Amino acid sequence: MEDTLLEIKNLKTSFRIEGNYYNAVDGVDITIKKNEVFAIVGESGSGKSAMALSIPRLHNLNYTKIDGEVLFNGRNILSLTEKELNEVRGRGIAMIFQDPLSALNPLMKIGKQIEESLTYHTDLGKEAKKERAIELLTEVGMVNPELTYSQYPHELSGGMRQRAMIAIALSAKPELLIADEPTTALDVTIQAQILDLLRKLQKETKSSIIIITHDLGVVAEIADRVAVMYAGQVVETASVFELFKNPQHPYTRSLLNAMPTTTKDNTRLHAISGVVPPLQYMKRTGCRFSPRIPWVESSEHEENPTYHEISPGHIVLCSCYKNFKIDNSKKEAEVK
Repeated sequence: MEDTLLEIKNLKTSFRIEGNYYNAVDGVDITIKKNEVFAIVGESGSGKSAMALSIPRLHNLNYTKIDGEVLFNGRNILSLTEKELNEVRGRGIAMIFQDPLSALNPLMKIGKQIEESLTYHTDLGKEAKKERAIELLTEVGMVNPELTYSQYPHELSGGMRQRAMIAIALSAKPELLIADEPTTALDVTIQAQILDLLRKLQKETKSSIIIITHDLGVVAEIADRVAVMYAGQVVETASVFELFKNPQHPYTRSLLNAMPTTTKDNTRLHAISGVVPPLQYMKRTGCRFSPRIPWVESSEHEENPTYHEISPGHIVLCSCYKNFKIDNSKKEAEVK
């Protein structure tokens, strides 16, 4: 398809634990269109970041196996040589990491870190690189970009460090920007500013963004389409409007029902019992969410879950969605 930028096919990312490999990402299929913001949402341990790091192949391959296809502009990233891959990283695909303080070099000034990317991906001279670095810091909303250029990461606030990370990521004008939990460590006001900045820059550059988050409020704020992940699988994919209006998979409905609301109908806030299981104990057959909704009969789950298209572009894993509904009287018992 002409409007497809990234196509992920049957992606499996396995981590070595005590000599054995376990799939943290298990057969994921996702398509990212040009000029769109695509969100991936789910609890910690669902496989979101593992999948995101697999796209530009940033995992340590001494402890990780990656199988499947990651087609970026038709080229399979998983089959590229290290030299070819380095040409894609930065210029084709750039990443904003969850913790900018650990991602930034603490011994190098912010301006020099931006210039390092410009040195690798452009032919700009020394003065031109400095001008471009200050220009990028201005674009990401730094109040005093000249001062920030000469500062070290520890001299900046959390929001400023995240803006500096975005400036570095944008330096080579990538076609795809992967933002892994870009607002997690920030207060609510700064979160809103960073989301507004990402949306503004995406519209200006016509690039695509994959945003990884566990916050459905972030999804509603910025995304065009969304995939919900649980236990290494994508359990539901839809447009943001369709997902919030008509959630189908039990996990998606549970996440939405667990969000605080401003209504005053005295409905108890839904709590999802249990946690995402460790990789070595993860259920590998049937609906993986079924242990956390024991009031749904096992007969209502598929033994080998398949994808069902509810409406154009709205896809759900497992037919258990047909009979699932949250029962307030039972969920309280389960939480106890």
